[in-house]
Amino acid sequence: MSVIFVISPPRAGSTLLQRMMGAHREIFTHPEPHLISPIAHLGVYGNVDKAPYDHINAAEAMKAFIDDLPNGEQDYLDALRSYADTLYERMLSTSDCSFFLDKTPANALVLPFLERLYPDAKYVVLTRHPLAVFSSYANSFFSGDWQAAHAFNPILERYVPAMARFLRERPVPLVHVAYEDLVTEPEPVLERIFAFLGLEHDPGAVEYGKAGPVKKGMGDPISVDKEGRPVTASVGKWAVEVANDPDKRALAEAMIARLEGPDLAVWQWPPEALWAPVAAAGGAPPPKPPRNNYTLQRRIMLALKKDIHSRPHGKLVKRVKYYCDVLLRE
Repeated sequence: MSVIFVISPPRAGSTLLQRMMGAHREIFTHPEPHLISPIAHLGVYGNVDKAPYDHINAAEAMKAFIDDLPNGEQDYLDALRSYADTLYERMLSTSDCSFFLDKTPANALVLPFLERLYPDAKYVVLTRHPLAVFSSYANSFFSGDWQAAHAFNPILERYVPAMARFLRERPVPLVHVAYEDLVTEPEPVLERIFAFLGLEHDPGAVEYGKAGPVKKGMGDPISVDKEGRPVTASVGKWAVEVANDPDKRALAEAMIARLEGPDLAVWQWPPEALWAPVAAAGGAPPPKPPRNNYTLQRRIMLALKKDIHSRPHGKLVKRVKYYCDVLLRE
């Protein structure tokens, strides 16, 4: 089974990379399938905080079961790989391609498991200036509210160390791509990726828009479909935002302070270079948050969710949920 994993944090430009790689005639892709992270949390390698069954007992029972298998953990991994292979292969069979590309950001948080499960897969690791990642995340999903975005998910503190360890140790075949290089010099970057995959270079893949529409998923709801090829407009927007907002600058400094210098260096943004784009941004006017149907829906959802347990509509939602649970109960 030929699988390619794009490893990146959310909002690092992985959907752009997915569209470009997916324009190659030998690569088939699909919106983030989220196959790997659930099976990484069955209790053997990771666990969930809450499940509709006794997940603690289930995890201990599974570990004891694995101990008695003829080949132990390897038999368990073979079984999980068979599950994932079946789904990847069935989806790939709907095309004439040789590779299935899985671009699911959550995979970056289960890399020790994934590298055991697919040691022979090809991995394309995409990094971007960490604060550009966070700015894009906050603007895409929280209407530019950095505090709310960080309270919901401290993505830099989670993704930077996990991916830096992976890049440093290189436990599997991988190629490292910087988002900034991808949008400024897309042709040589794609050529390097295809060479790593053992594929003939396809210069036309840069013009991913000519490959036609793709199935919508949970990837990039904001910008990728606006263009037909990579653009550099988003490279420096985050720096202008930070330079013009003291509160965002303070949070940015706090997030970076929690990260290790060697990890940032592996991301190709060592501490000594990290703030240069902010200094260069000077007094430019801050960028305006994106406005479209998605951001409007997200803003409405956040407004409704705020303090929902103490507001009148929260009681109504709970009551509706109760009746839905009763009606749908087996």
